[in-house]
Amino acid sequence: MPTTGVPGHEVPAEQGGVQYRYHRNLFPALHDWDNTERAIVGFTGEDGPSGLLGLDQMGHFGPQGCDLVVDTVVATADGGPGGDGVDLCELGSGFGGALRYTVDRLSSRQVTVRHAYGVDLVAEHCAVSRRISRAQGREGMTEICASATAVPLPDASLDVVVVTGSMPHFPRPGDVLREAARLLRPGGLLVLTEEVSLTPGGGTPSAAFRVTHPSEVFFTTPLADRVRQLDQAGFADVARRDLTEWAVTLLAERLKVIRIFRGSVAAIYGSASVDLIRDTLMAARDEYLAGRLLPALFTARRV
Repeated sequence: MPTTGVPGHEVPAEQGGVQYRYHRNLFPALHDWDNTERAIVGFTGEDGPSGLLGLDQMGHFGPQGCDLVVDTVVATADGGPGGDGVDLCELGSGFGGALRYTVDRLSSRQVTVRHAYGVDLVAEHCAVSRRISRAQGREGMTEICASATAVPLPDASLDVVVVTGSMPHFPRPGDVLREAARLLRPGGLLVLTEEVSLTPGGGTPSAAFRVTHPSEVFFTTPLADRVRQLDQAGFADVARRDLTEWAVTLLAERLKVIRIFRGSVAAIYGSASVDLIRDTLMAARDEYLAGRLLPALFTARRV
């Protein structure tokens, strides 16, 4: 099968098409961003990532997951409040909503992001992200269409690397973590939100979960393997925060919002997409409650 990447770190080329088709089916309205933005602004009365309520970034954790990342960067990153700023990259940035939101929230917390890079394998996702960023008049943000295992940035060029929920979309997560380590300066910070990517052991998610999270799109990793991958990549001070209780409550709240505002959200995304988003969140919540998936926040330092 054709691959992309560098020797030993290849990603099947078909993964780009698989991820594109899945997300296109889930978020078709984002590919018509001008009209979608007008609908979102009409609904919320505000523009920009905060006003959009994460509607350009409807991952499992949404903007609340980004807030966990921001809190971590503010508390632990060199160049934080009062410092000289950070160079930051998101691997698996998709449509860019999480990255834009994170940059804005860091700015509001007195952390300057000198430059932000969003890396995604799917060319169409990068194009949509560029269009949104351009429409919002953003500078200092660069979308890079590349595999997260072979990012065209120099060694030791970043202070912070984040992955906001995209870990299950990487078929070779150990290679992604090694690439994150290559990109980070010594002492640099890695922050991962693990939404539906970790299992407690050798078990697998339920068949019901796979209806909305197909196995060719969502890959899982046992917790012990993830810890080992981080160690092998060259990270130290690895810490995991169990987010099970937090995530169950969050998804219940997100489902409530979708139910209450279903008509307005359907007007933006379409009824089929809203139903799929609802079913996706419900399936993840059920896996958390059953203990088959472990939502978590990982932090680590590049040695």
